[in-house]
Amino acid sequence: MIHPTAIIDPAAELAEDVQVGPYSIIGPDVKIGAGTVIGPHVVVNGPTTIGKNNRIFQFASVGEECQDKKYKGEPTRLEIGDDNIIRESVTIHRGTIQDNSLTKIGSRNLLMAYVHVAHDCMIGDDCIFANNASVAGHAHVGNGVILGGMTGVHQFCKIGSYAMTSGCSLVLKDIPAYVMVSGNPAQARSMNFEGMKRRGWSKEVIANLRNAYKLIYRQGLTLEQALVELEAMPASDELQILIDSLKASERGITR
Repeated sequence: MIHPTAIIDPAAELAEDVQVGPYSIIGPDVKIGAGTVIGPHVVVNGPTTIGKNNRIFQFASVGEECQDKKYKGEPTRLEIGDDNIIRESVTIHRGTIQDNSLTKIGSRNLLMAYVHVAHDCMIGDDCIFANNASVAGHAHVGNGVILGGMTGVHQFCKIGSYAMTSGCSLVLKDIPAYVMVSGNPAQARSMNFEGMKRRGWSKEVIANLRNAYKLIYRQGLTLEQALVELEAMPASDELQILIDSLKASERGITR
């Protein structure tokens, strides 16, 4: 299960069935849950907690010190959930004391080759980050988000659940839930209606969200005016996700 060339610090805690490939290095203050597979030439530094049934491919760097010049070696953390796939050469950095000292990634995410998740990022569940997507420090990404290849997300941006970017998008402002963006800088194009259908959402819910998109982007309303109109629409859990993402915006939304 542990290749003889792997270096495991005595202070690391690995479940009995964790696999570690050739020449990988597991540092102190690292905890790895059952069923997780660490490939060859992977470096995991701590404090880092990795959950169950994750798979981390070769040359990934997980839990390393961040690239923030203000970082002075403070004890910060990385937490990764369950059932994630972290592909070749992905880099994930721990947090800073300027935020909550924590970078956190949920469960069932796919981070393709060369993805970068910077310090203090909060990533939800069921996301797909395509090759070379990079998320800068302090960014928050909801559930079910898809970032196209080579997408760049500016620091402190918030991306709402089920949003989607095309390849090579440059995200400089917040993206509301469900909204599809593209371009440099990114602009809103539509909502991810196809994804809604695949999730089995009803025609009524999808139609309601389509109307919500028109209120936000086609009626010439300010965000505050649009929120008033949205809260008067027929309530649903899906609509509330959109409303909450708009209220959480601090950088302004992508238009």
